[in-house]
Amino acid sequence: MSTRPLPTIALCSLALALAGCAPRPAALHPASAVEAAPAASATAPVPAPEILPRAAWGAREPVLPMKTHTIDHITIHHTGEPSHPERTIEDKLRGLQKFSQAPATLEDGRVRDPWPDVPYHYYIDTAGRIAEGREIAYAGDTNTTYDPTGHLLIVVEGNFENEQPTAAQLESLRSLVRWAAWKWHVPASAIGKHNDYAVTLCPGKNLTPELPRLRAMVGG
Repeated sequence: MSTRPLPTIALCSLALALAGCAPRPAALHPASAVEAAPAASATAPVPAPEILPRAAWGAREPVLPMKTHTIDHITIHHTGEPSHPERTIEDKLRGLQKFSQAPATLEDGRVRDPWPDVPYHYYIDTAGRIAEGREIAYAGDTNTTYDPTGHLLIVVEGNFENEQPTAAQLESLRSLVRWAAWKWHVPASAIGKHNDYAVTLCPGKNLTPELPRLRAMVGG
């Protein structure tokens, strides 16, 4: 196992930020949108959706070493907090990183140590914009009991026990999953949700019905 060297950066103070379910304009990559797309073949390239890179939202360096991994699963989360369509995705990612890199007291009273970086690899906001979170080469983090090593973590903004995902979010999720499954050779059987691996409501009852469609879209 290799680790990323510890950067020379001080831990930020705990402040108002997004709380993900795991506690909790710039140049863009090529675009793609998926509706009822056919299953991706093993050889046909799948175009990447538009993804806001880390530099464009002002990401800081990780504050702790991180574990490298090889992607073999795709796992869907929700943030577990009410959505905030009035905020920009850049602001949300900066807030989530600030929250992640500081100690936090969880709902059950446990104190979470700082994480190196944003716990998820991709974030989808209410408008369907996708932002790059943690670098894909490094395993994510969780407050629950499963080991996210090997999991590409996608978080969709909102608490889908109470809210419905927007049409734009679902379109972006389908596009992102189809591309990621092709790029990292993840089979449909390895596309799952947080509560497939841990005791949690994440990603919520209103996003859960999307999982069969994602698997059928990827095929195999």
